[in-house]
Amino acid sequence: MAMLLPPPPPADRIELMQTFVRIVEAGSLSAAAAQMGTTQPTVSRRLQALERSLGVRLLQRSTHAMKLTEDGERCFDRAKELILSWGAFEAELRGVGDQPEGRLRVVVPHAFGQQLLVGPLAAYLKRHPQVTVEWLLHDSPHDETPDFIAEGVDCAIRVGEVTDPNAVAIRLFEVPRIAVGAPSLFGGGTPVPAHPAELEALPWLAARNFYRTEVVFTHEGSGEVYRVPIRPRLITDSLYALRSAAVLGVGVGVSSAWMLAEELEAGRLVHLAPQWLGTPAPVYIVYPYARFYPARLRLFVEAMRQAFPESPLPGTGKAGKAGNGLDGG
Repeated sequence: MAMLLPPPPPADRIELMQTFVRIVEAGSLSAAAAQMGTTQPTVSRRLQALERSLGVRLLQRSTHAMKLTEDGERCFDRAKELILSWGAFEAELRGVGDQPEGRLRVVVPHAFGQQLLVGPLAAYLKRHPQVTVEWLLHDSPHDETPDFIAEGVDCAIRVGEVTDPNAVAIRLFEVPRIAVGAPSLFGGGTPVPAHPAELEALPWLAARNFYRTEVVFTHEGSGEVYRVPIRPRLITDSLYALRSAAVLGVGVGVSSAWMLAEELEAGRLVHLAPQWLGTPAPVYIVYPYARFYPARLRLFVEAMRQAFPESPLPGTGKAGKAGNGLDGG
């Protein structure tokens, strides 16, 4: 006769419910295990323990599919509420000054994540030694936010306007874009273009996530707008590749001013139509709506906001713009 196992203690039940929620939102046990940094057998055992403690079957599984049972659907909604409530309860007891700890998973565009934001990240880690950060570099379309729950992501840095109604977006700063080209494109006494109209006939490089067939310029003084249709020789989703191709004389391109400062200073690139700016790139920190935010996320958002308060971004001469904090939603 099989011996009945006692139900897990309440603290363990919270962990079991967290695992169950992650399984459902990740879509499989293996995906949930990868996000949680554990093994699939461990995730499976936790699911079975939760089902035993509740006395119901939560998931119907086959070799190719997984589906919530009717009891599982009810449990899923309530489990999310209970997890949030438990987190808020713990935070209230510990106090707002509690030392942040745990793992923070952040998605960042390649160029910003490799260079511009590494300084603020390092400062944050030094201030909060109990926090571990997963710094994930990923260039997705400019209007796409991560599936925070399914991917196990706490927040993301996004370039471009954020349209996701299910996410909180805080504007961090704005990056001017300028047109550049290699000096070799203008040899033989050819003057460097001073007006965007002179750029149309040149070979072009396109940044796939931001422009492909047209570049919009605005005059810094008058605010006049001029549109330049382009037929790019090279289309890329990497700002580093675009910069390298420009230096090699493949074509002209528009990119973030901070990325081009060193090449301009060294004379490897020339600033084209210098009185005109491409459409600026707003940069946001984005995270899902919730009733409770852990200290590690709240302090990370504040660190990113404070990194660019009033001082110019490198190589731009333009001040950053900060948005509202976490507590403002």
